[in-house]
Amino acid sequence: MKQIKEKQDYYNEINQDQLTVGIFTTTWCPDCKRLDMFIDEITAENQDKNWFMIDHDEFPEISEEQSVMGIPSLLVFKNGEKLAHLHSANAKTADAVREFINNL
Repeated sequence: MKQIKEKQDYYNEINQDQLTVGIFTTTWCPDCKRLDMFIDEITAENQDKNWFMIDHDEFPEISEEQSVMGIPSLLVFKNGEKLAHLHSANAKTADAVREFINNL
């Protein structure tokens, strides 16, 4: 999974012509550590989608622009448009994340 290092990388990812899932996390977040335990399996099951991770603390302006108030949050984009947002309270289990992804 691509880790966003620069703002332009983020914009390149969300403007793709395929479903792109961005995972907003931080290094200090306990729920993000829990997500790390199962997200690789989910991305492997959904290779038809593009995936990236972005650190909420490194890019606060992007988090604000996308209304990311809690972490981890999963946002889905296509052609630069945000199509869906799984807020942090609902992103704590593999089943919840799978259901979100499967309903895209």
